[in-house]
Amino acid sequence: MMSSQQFTTRALYRSVVLAGCVMAWPAGAAEIEAITTPAVAAAAATITEQTAAQSPSPEAALTTASINPSAALPADEQAAPRATVEPPQATVASADRIEILDECPVIDVCVDRYLWALYQRAPKLDKIRETERRVVTVKRKGRMVKVTRSFTKLVDNDFTWKDPKAANRVGRTMMEYVIGGMDRGFKLKLFHTLHAAEAAGLAPGITSAFRDDYRQEIASGLKAATNRSYHGGSLRGGYGHGLAADIVSVNGATRAQRWVATEALWKWVDANGKPLGIGRPYLDHDPPHVGPVDGEEYAKHRAPAVKVAAAETRKHKRLAARQEHGAAKRPKAVRASALGSRRTG
Repeated sequence: MMSSQQFTTRALYRSVVLAGCVMAWPAGAAEIEAITTPAVAAAAATITEQTAAQSPSPEAALTTASINPSAALPADEQAAPRATVEPPQATVASADRIEILDECPVIDVCVDRYLWALYQRAPKLDKIRETERRVVTVKRKGRMVKVTRSFTKLVDNDFTWKDPKAANRVGRTMMEYVIGGMDRGFKLKLFHTLHAAEAAGLAPGITSAFRDDYRQEIASGLKAATNRSYHGGSLRGGYGHGLAADIVSVNGATRAQRWVATEALWKWVDANGKPLGIGRPYLDHDPPHVGPVDGEEYAKHRAPAVKVAAAETRKHKRLAARQEHGAAKRPKAVRASALGSRRTG
């Protein structure tokens, strides 16, 4: 039968040995160091030395275990403060990948949620040209006269309100309108492309996806005719047939940094998007605009065969025009020479 004093002694001894085991953990474990007090560390060191020399007596174990944890150690025994190195923080939060990494019972739902997350995190800002007419005084023919002149300047344009207004107009939620209005095959290609771009550290975002005729009408900057937009114009099929999206990078704390990252994203799409089914039909003419490489829009503006055929057509037209022009001039030259010969004769 174990006495109460022996039971207490052994229990205290086990607690101190357990503290020694904790201190034996690698020094890099910052969480363990944070909860281990200097007093417990000193007690663990004492127990380790006693164990190496000889087995400790019950009295020594009692003395060691009764150290006051709140007692401060001497200055020479205190551990030097350890510099905390924090990993670099990402500029933007990554899109939720739970639906991507897990098995999706319905792939369309997961794709829509992912693209919607990219749409939500992208700022809806751009630069537009504003024309202002002002009356100025100028000097003409020695007199000062007043004239009206036009002045153009670039201003910031926040178009955050446009998609909600268009969605509310047709009675749809924002996600149903912006993402649900795109063609299913195009959404899958866009998902794979932007997911690969995100894995490459480019932090893509979507500023505009499906746009109906009304939304296209209130759009600013470079845009197609109201009903001919590949974003979802009525002549292209309307809702459910959108074949275009505008993408930027959201990586960067300032607008200038995001612009640099956005240009890198566009170049990445040019180099890697075609095998994934996505390309930029207009390149620098409309940089954010992307569409399927097997679609009509991309083929019309980028496909080599179409470009060559169009160039050949233009060449033949120019040659035909020159021949017609030359044929029209020859009779006049003949008549002029005939008249000259008659006069000399």
